[in-house]
Amino acid sequence: MIKSLRGRLFAGLTAIILLTGLIGGLFAHHWAFNEAIEMQDSVLIQIASLVQAGSLTGGRELHGVDEDAEVWLIDQAATPQASGDEARLWSVKDGLALATRKGQPIRVLLRTRPDGTRFAVAQRTSVRDEIASDMAFRTVLPIAALIPCLLLVTAIVVARSLRPMVRLADDLDGRRADDMTLLPAGQMPSELHPFIASINGLLQRVGLLMDQQRRFVADAAHELRTPITALSLQAENLDAVDLPANARGRVVALRQGIGRTRHLLDQLLALARQDAGQDDTRAMPVVKLDDVAKEVVADLLPEATGRGVDLGFARLEPALVRGEAVILAAVVRNLLDNALRFTPQGGRIDTCVYRDGDAALLQIEDSGPGVASAELGRIFDPFFRGQRPAGDGAGLGLSIVKRIVDRLEGTIEAVNLAEGGRSGLRVLVKLPGADA
Repeated sequence: MIKSLRGRLFAGLTAIILLTGLIGGLFAHHWAFNEAIEMQDSVLIQIASLVQAGSLTGGRELHGVDEDAEVWLIDQAATPQASGDEARLWSVKDGLALATRKGQPIRVLLRTRPDGTRFAVAQRTSVRDEIASDMAFRTVLPIAALIPCLLLVTAIVVARSLRPMVRLADDLDGRRADDMTLLPAGQMPSELHPFIASINGLLQRVGLLMDQQRRFVADAAHELRTPITALSLQAENLDAVDLPANARGRVVALRQGIGRTRHLLDQLLALARQDAGQDDTRAMPVVKLDDVAKEVVADLLPEATGRGVDLGFARLEPALVRGEAVILAAVVRNLLDNALRFTPQGGRIDTCVYRDGDAALLQIEDSGPGVASAELGRIFDPFFRGQRPAGDGAGLGLSIVKRIVDRLEGTIEAVNLAEGGRSGLRVLVKLPGADA
């Protein structure tokens, strides 16, 4: 069963054209064949009229009457002792008839002169049929040649008619996930207007739901920061209080929980800001991605050293991109935080920043356990931590990175390292390069 609308239209129109061409060809062939037979009968009648008027004499064959035809003029006076086929011929009444002469079927026209003698003008049926078939074939030939042209025109018309739908699909496929711009209906065929109106209505509803979700996340995170800050201050005030050892251990756990909660709220606010950001990338300032990476690595170096992880650059080259230094720093920090969280003591994290053609690349490799193959496609989903979560992360860091990279019109991919017996994860961020 053909599921393509274009295929259905083309198959249906092809069937109609072929069926119409076949029926029309059969009728045209039948009509042309009969016309050719009638025309040859007219030739016999004209020859008989000439004989009747005395312009031609009997007893001979007439060649050249038609290009491929042979017509015999048979006079009864020249064959008075007729027998067999010719005897039966003279028994036929005047007019056109089918007869046999010398064992061959013929078309014959018999006439009687005023003196009572008779003559016949005859033509072989096989010659007549051959001439008629040839003329009928030449009549049908243009129709047969026209059918492939009609099929080609039909394919072109169907393709051009469905081109607006293809453009709409390409427009939707090329959009970012958060782009809820309405589809244009002005230049589209009227048959697509109900479909476009339905899609635009759906986009409006989805956009409204997304705005409500963003506002809720931002408002909830913002409102929760005040009580969390108050709790943090109260926990810090407990440092000056003389507490028993077991109570002081509980205060430490309390402060760690408050810190994790504050970090989660900061991540939620960052996620909400990225979802709400709709700035044009071309209007953003030019930033040195290598300088941003150096600053972030310098900030995280003490933490990496404390964990026994070798953090550094394997390749550092000048690379300019358009963006804000703050959000680019968030990309590098979140990726390095994720790598630090999964890299064991004694491991290493290699950072690379370089230019490749028109793109600026940021690559981070760690020597951790990597990510399960089934989970590799989900690590950029919000709140996804996988089957082997490490540390106190909320599963938002990589999601924020993905939102920022999409906003900057870049790409990000993660692959497990498998060469040389190594293990770990490689994350490659590719951003459009900028000129100084």
